[in-house]
Amino acid sequence: MGQKVRPTGFRVGIMEDWRSRWYASKHEFSDLLVEDFKIRKFIKGKYGFAGIPKIEIERTRDAVTVLLSTARPGVIIGRKGAEVEKLQEELQNLTGRRIEIKIVEVARPEIDAQLISEDIAEQLQKRSSFRRTMKRAIENTMDGGAKGVKIQLSGRLGGAEMSRTEASAAGSVPLSTLRARVDYGFTEAKTAQGHIGIKVWVNQGDYLKMEAGDGSDAQAGQVPKKPKRPRKR
Repeated sequence: MGQKVRPTGFRVGIMEDWRSRWYASKHEFSDLLVEDFKIRKFIKGKYGFAGIPKIEIERTRDAVTVLLSTARPGVIIGRKGAEVEKLQEELQNLTGRRIEIKIVEVARPEIDAQLISEDIAEQLQKRSSFRRTMKRAIENTMDGGAKGVKIQLSGRLGGAEMSRTEASAAGSVPLSTLRARVDYGFTEAKTAQGHIGIKVWVNQGDYLKMEAGDGSDAQAGQVPKKPKRPRKR
């Protein structure tokens, strides 16, 4: 189970919360599931690489609450909240329900796997070298405080005739360790030669340590032990 491509699926219900939080009867469930998919697809299509790593949906009897996690809240909110209101109207027309949008700022975008994958895709679309882009992304992620990172690219890399897969990693990414907060991101770079799939795994640290403190290691707050004195014989 720990070797699944998406490690968050292995942790949902144990360490990770669900992305859609609502209850429905057997007759309504499929319709609401498709509605969630449409909402996510519309937002991703509208903003593209605007730094939205996660879209969470909560439903009540009266309204639908959409929580947008973003690294650039100003782009989504707009001047005096005009952009949010416009998006709210568009989603209400799409679903026929009352929509409420809440913006959640991403605390550490430098170690968010989805944002890293989107940044790599943006660089590849600008015809940047894939090896240099991977190396720079790994260095920036490790400098940002990640415990480990792995990046995998698949497609016609460098404009080659045959598609292949290239991977690069640093640190440790323990997929089977449930208490390890392993984030996953995937996107596609639409290059002139074809699409390049980008998968990113980031080990953000320990769930339990992050809950105890503010994301820093628990050892940082410990009192240093005094060195033991040698016994006199």
